[in-house]
Amino acid sequence: METLDTLHSQLHGLTELHTIVRTMKALSAASIRQYEQAVEVLGSYQETVEDGLHVILRDMALPRASAMPPARVRPGAAIVFGSDHGLCGRFNEAVAEHALSQLPRQGEPPARVLAMGARVTGLLEQEGHGVEETLLLPSSASRITLTVRELLLRIDAWRELDARVQVHLFYARHDDGTRPCTVTLLPVDPWQLRRLRERPWRSRSLPTYSMRRGTLFRRFLNQYLFVSLFRACAESLAAEHASRLSAMQEAQRNLEERHEALTRQLRRARQSAITAELLDVVAGFEAMTRPGDTPVEV
Repeated sequence: METLDTLHSQLHGLTELHTIVRTMKALSAASIRQYEQAVEVLGSYQETVEDGLHVILRDMALPRASAMPPARVRPGAAIVFGSDHGLCGRFNEAVAEHALSQLPRQGEPPARVLAMGARVTGLLEQEGHGVEETLLLPSSASRITLTVRELLLRIDAWRELDARVQVHLFYARHDDGTRPCTVTLLPVDPWQLRRLRERPWRSRSLPTYSMRRGTLFRRFLNQYLFVSLFRACAESLAAEHASRLSAMQEAQRNLEERHEALTRQLRRARQSAITAELLDVVAGFEAMTRPGDTPVEV
């Protein structure tokens, strides 16, 4: 049976853990909001970029939907967004499993893999899939831009080695219940370009441009890639903190249940100790007042 001192020590430890869990819940909730705001702000910029592409594409010839060639299956490159820290449930496991289900298997030409976060790197390597490089995730929404620029440099290096390389993004969407998804970053989907060109303009006058069409198209396309990477990074970070918030809520419930159980056990142990002391006093008194015993002189 556990002693009172042991039970008091366990209750003190649970109280400290409960404080840590509440702090992590508050930090996760605040982090989710800042990344959600980053995605909301990105929406306006993305709309501007798509408007620019619409103006350029209306002067460019695109193949008919029925004449578009099927995507060529070839070894490509992948960017897998995980986390640098734990205590976020099965967030990294779910992303890694989703990525591994689509990456080339053993015996096939391997794909270049760039991992965002040390946790997901270990999971990919455990399954025998090599990781070319691991980058740290941004610590705040204001640092996502720097991370995206670094990713664009890595993608440019891949394209120098293979101009037709296919680049895929694997990450969890926060607005989809933190379920992993796949986004084809390169080559740009021609169906998407056709959709941008054929959507109606919001006013009666169309803007024009004086720069060379090819140069302007490449610049807008680079911004389009920037938006896609920024969104993937921000949504992945929001999903990570949402998963951590869920894990901390479950941990808080478990701690509260354990705290209640220990409190009841402590009360029973304390009552047992008090009862034992009272029985000892009563037994001593009865021994002193038993008939026939010689009174004890004080």
